[in-house]
Amino acid sequence: MKIEEKEKYRHEFKYPISASELRLIEERICGILSKDAHVGETGKYIISSLYFDDYNDKCFYENENGTDPREKFRIRIYNHNSQRISLECKRKEKSKTLKKACFLTKEQTERIINGEVLSIDESMPPLLKKFINLQISDGLSPKVIVEYERIPYIYKLGNVRVTFDTHLSSSYDVKKFLEANYIKRPVMPLGMELLEVKYDEFMPTYIYRVLQLKSLTQTAFSKYYLCRKYGLKNF
Repeated sequence: MKIEEKEKYRHEFKYPISASELRLIEERICGILSKDAHVGETGKYIISSLYFDDYNDKCFYENENGTDPREKFRIRIYNHNSQRISLECKRKEKSKTLKKACFLTKEQTERIINGEVLSIDESMPPLLKKFINLQISDGLSPKVIVEYERIPYIYKLGNVRVTFDTHLSSSYDVKKFLEANYIKRPVMPLGMELLEVKYDEFMPTYIYRVLQLKSLTQTAFSKYYLCRKYGLKNF
């Protein structure tokens, strides 16, 4: 099964913020932006991603060095629900991002997690074929689980998404990805969270002003990089 997505590069910016800054910014935008319809009663959802890298940790070091363009693969689920699993490839190019995705079955996911290489089938989505070829040629394999809670706000004009990502944690117990009972460790400094701002061609000026982004420090590092940074030093 395929996830049909129009290929469109988007602007994406990330800012470490304190818990108090998060509350202040959320108070400002809640009257302008709407909550994402998928959050339910809690106002947030849990995102769990299993990230892949090759023999040489190419994705990690490309992020560290600011290589342009660069890509990385991940398998993602929401609220620990394995009924909907997607394989995603995120490409960073000229300060913009492009995400491609396709669905995986639970059986396919379990086999990939266990290190198996699926047989290429002509009915497979092109993205899955590309992933399998990278498993064969570059030794692409699961490296780390990245998990966090997301509070998402959206604005249709400009396709703006403002998200607050809290309780960012990592786990190297990759084989338990679908079980959700893996041991996690916090990644961000105590009291710090992440603000992400995404939009297509433009962001309305009044939203930019409400966010007061000039007062914040942008980070170029991905969650994957942050979650693996200290782990690699231990090897």
